[in-house]
Amino acid sequence: MIKKILPHPHLTVLLTVVWLLLANAYTINSLVFGLIMGVVIPLITAPYWPDRPIIRNVPKIAEYVLIVLWDILKSNFIVAKIVLFLPKSKLQPAWVTVPLDVQEPEAVTVLAGTITMTPGTLTAELSADGHSLLVHCLHAPDPAGVREEIKERYERRLKEIFE
Repeated sequence: MIKKILPHPHLTVLLTVVWLLLANAYTINSLVFGLIMGVVIPLITAPYWPDRPIIRNVPKIAEYVLIVLWDILKSNFIVAKIVLFLPKSKLQPAWVTVPLDVQEPEAVTVLAGTITMTPGTLTAELSADGHSLLVHCLHAPDPAGVREEIKERYERRLKEIFE
């Protein structure tokens, strides 16, 4: 019965919290409206998500989000330093192929988005077989190190969350 009312409970919570943040008013009315939207939207979209991902480790999501936010903050300073102080002749852009261990489409999407959100890197392409990402790096003197960092910091954690 509860699965029919809340087909995506995580989405319900997320939509409610996002509504409260957007409304910028923490009143009972905002909470009730957020909950209504958090229940109605997943109910309407449930038929379009027949194979929704199973999240295995919810506490790891918070850890992943904190690591990504820290890396985005840190990368902003690194990219600013590169742009302002590194001579163009010493810049070493690189294309890095990252082989994927995760196979869940949602995990691959989150990984590609994470790489793109981090300043200085961009996910350019997913291979046709879905087993590797092509990543462009603004400055990568050690492309193998970039590959290993992506696999260790992000992909390993996503594997714990989704698989």
